[in-house]
Amino acid sequence: MQFSLLTTWSRQIVTFITVCTVFTAGVPIEKPLTTAPQWTTHNMSLWEDIVLLSSDSNHQPLLVVNQTGVYTAPDIEKMENETLRKFQILKANYTKYFYDVNGGKNKEDSRASRAALPGFVDKALQLLNLNQVVGEVETSVMSKMSCTACKAGAGLLQHYIKHGKTRDDIVKITYQFCTSFKLQTPRVCEGITELFSGEVVYVLQRINIGPEEICSFVIGDACGDVYNPTHEWDVVFPPVPKPTPTEIKILKEPVPQFKVLHLSDTHFDPYYEEGTNADCNEPLCCRLTNGPAVSPQSRAGRWGDYRKCDTPKRTIDNMLQHIAATHTDIDYIIWTGDLPAHDIWNQTKEENLSILKETVAQLLKMFPGIPIFPALGNHEAVPVNSFPPSSLVNKPEYAIDWLYSELDTQWRRWLPGSVSRTIKRGAFYSVLVRPGFRIISLNMNYCNNKNWWLLMNSTDPVKELQWFIYELQNAEFNGEKVHVLGHIPPGHPDCLKVWSRNYYAIISRYESTITAQFFGHTHFDEFELFYDTQDLGRPVSIAYVGPSVTPYYDLNPGYRIYYVDGDREHSTRAVLDHETWVMNLKEANLYDYPIWQKLYSTQAAYSLPSLRPEDWDVFINSLAEDQTIFDLYYKHYWKNSPTRPACDAECKKRMICDLRSGRSHDRKILCQEIESRIDAGSRISWSAWLYNGFTASVTMV
Repeated sequence: MQFSLLTTWSRQIVTFITVCTVFTAGVPIEKPLTTAPQWTTHNMSLWEDIVLLSSDSNHQPLLVVNQTGVYTAPDIEKMENETLRKFQILKANYTKYFYDVNGGKNKEDSRASRAALPGFVDKALQLLNLNQVVGEVETSVMSKMSCTACKAGAGLLQHYIKHGKTRDDIVKITYQFCTSFKLQTPRVCEGITELFSGEVVYVLQRINIGPEEICSFVIGDACGDVYNPTHEWDVVFPPVPKPTPTEIKILKEPVPQFKVLHLSDTHFDPYYEEGTNADCNEPLCCRLTNGPAVSPQSRAGRWGDYRKCDTPKRTIDNMLQHIAATHTDIDYIIWTGDLPAHDIWNQTKEENLSILKETVAQLLKMFPGIPIFPALGNHEAVPVNSFPPSSLVNKPEYAIDWLYSELDTQWRRWLPGSVSRTIKRGAFYSVLVRPGFRIISLNMNYCNNKNWWLLMNSTDPVKELQWFIYELQNAEFNGEKVHVLGHIPPGHPDCLKVWSRNYYAIISRYESTITAQFFGHTHFDEFELFYDTQDLGRPVSIAYVGPSVTPYYDLNPGYRIYYVDGDREHSTRAVLDHETWVMNLKEANLYDYPIWQKLYSTQAAYSLPSLRPEDWDVFINSLAEDQTIFDLYYKHYWKNSPTRPACDAECKKRMICDLRSGRSHDRKILCQEIESRIDAGSRISWSAWLYNGFTASVTMV
């Protein structure tokens, strides 16, 4: 077992003995272990497995710095009557579909089939507003409506599986349901059912939980917190005392800095076509298959579109050319995934791999010699969100090796060969960037609650989090600072509650080692704050969520630049400032001339003394109290899009709570206090109301 030590030889020996002692005996040298109920022989075997995954040739840092510049500073109960009216207009008889699939001979058989359905399924199918559900799934902002739809769908599928229906039967009924209720166009319905039905049926055949447990697992808060012992687990920490956190001082003088480019969610669409219909009724528009625009207003722009359209190649080319010309002093690039377009009903493994290869080649050409550190998105898989751990799959057609093997080939254009084992195992890795500075890239699809494979077993898939702890403990011993990369932010509703809870605990334990986190996925310009698990009033870490390159949807294309504490004695490796750059898509299409410009610099825009977690905590509180600051943040969140919607009090509460939520599906604990303050601020007392009314009356007189 080798460790990446970059200290003196004597310290190497001491540290090596310390690590060996901890990971073989479970006891730190400096403090005898009195009680460690979790540190058992079984746990020793666990750590031995993790060591085999650990990188063994990271002695040489990857980043050779050519320059380090110095920079100065509503509810389901209401059951909408309108939905019933629409169902009547459609003359949709879902019982007939059940009858058809069951091969019924008469109406009595049909009634019997309906009677055999779970009661809540029958009721929900009559009353649900399914178009609302589709919208909520797209945005990951779920309500009780989506919860009920989930329970109905899961219950229905389990009903048919229990009664021996085949995959073809289930494809047929799902397609009929989708087209008859006009949830999508026939071709989208066909593509979705064909792509997803196999793995969904495979999973549901192998689990022993019901619709309530399934939907609480998949949707989270909106479906209640249903206890499910098969999905309750905790990672194991080594019995090493947590170092006492030290205060990060605000820098008084300029210091050497790394300039870092963050690209995320490019969603390149090779079939984007200018002038086609941008206002279609499918998940992705602006393609020849959507037909020509029926009016000038619905015409797809040359450089992209604010509606449900992804990024044309010319826009990506233009952005990369602009970056290469404008930011000639970039030290390294972080690239947080989601390369293919949103045509999730129409994708193939071959085409997604082609987009991966093309994007890698493009980055190599535009940024020769610059290290790039990638993370895997959820859209790279086919079907989307499908990342089965190898231990759960015994059918080659469902395995994910096809993707991980190609990632290993492509990513190693920038990464050392020693990361091959973990990339092929689970698309995660750890690399030494500079002496005392490490980057760890995680595959966040093992926290993705739309990854149905996790219903079979969500317990630390491929042991990624346990490996993460091992790498962090090693970094702590070596005095390294760590940046963490990933795609889905751990506090986002798309991240499983149990996975997110464990991740949150890891961040809290290693707060002195992890100095920044970087994610994508949401397409918005935002962040998440993490707090001490023992004191939720003390912020300990910040996760930066980078803006998307794609305008999908209602957004301007964008990217981020970070300035990171560089090579110097006692460098914190913290983010000192960051900028967001955008292209005004409306003007680019109007004048056929894209201009990329800096939207804002964080410290200057928000008057922050620094970007420490405690400074971001103060900033979040100011958003709740100062509408002007919130309006500015909201403008930046939407990348200054002219089509951004208005934000009411509920919207404001949700957005501010998102910033406090580094732990998913736990808003009651993390957000109750600040939401109460927002509610209090939006209410006007009777005395103030009377006074304002009296003043207005006098003014009018």
